[in-house]
Amino acid sequence: MSDTPESPFDPSPPHRNFYGRRHGKTLRQSQKGYLSEDLGDLRPRGITVEDNPDRSTVDPRVIFGNDNPVWLEVGFGGGEHMVHMAATYPGINIIGCEPYINGVAMLLGKIRAAGVSNVSVHPGDARDLMDVLPDASVQRAFLMYPDPWPKARHHRRRFVTPEHLLPLARVMQPGGIFRVASDIPDYIRQTREEVPPAGFETVDDTPVAWDDWISTRYEQKALREGRPPNYVTFRRL
Repeated sequence: MSDTPESPFDPSPPHRNFYGRRHGKTLRQSQKGYLSEDLGDLRPRGITVEDNPDRSTVDPRVIFGNDNPVWLEVGFGGGEHMVHMAATYPGINIIGCEPYINGVAMLLGKIRAAGVSNVSVHPGDARDLMDVLPDASVQRAFLMYPDPWPKARHHRRRFVTPEHLLPLARVMQPGGIFRVASDIPDYIRQTREEVPPAGFETVDDTPVAWDDWISTRYEQKALREGRPPNYVTFRRL
């Protein structure tokens, strides 16, 4: 039996399917410490179906204790981008969603090292969070190098489908910005096709990264393997 602890936060509530990994390699002792010592204080309450079966609205002001603008990162991977944004923009609050517990542990280590406090970490499915956020409560959202689900029969599992995009549109403020980065041409194709009908307009679509971008390990791997990334910016209508 692996000594990797099972996450107490189930990313696949009974009313929907969850695809993807929850656990990877055995966690280092330091990472186990981050999960046991830090996650409890950083995790927003009332997000999962188990914690909030009535799906009552969760006010971000309660999560953060202030009314600063709220940003959302879906699938933060190892956490480089999320921590960079929190440190670069201390006047905003950023919530990250990631069901992969190894990624959560990596993020927590980076949060501790950077000393940022304007962060909240939901170790589960972003759909659960979007279920309970108020309308027009998110100013900016990020989808950075999402799981590509390359097989055609799995394309419906991608985030850039109505199942995910319509809830995202609901929680985003009019004029809010949604950024997508990927090195998979077919993922970018689907992004271009699916995001605008959900209530967004395309602002930019370029191989040049944003000015405040930090290169992540996923991007570096793509570049090493000869896959040029694309960076697409949308605005909520």
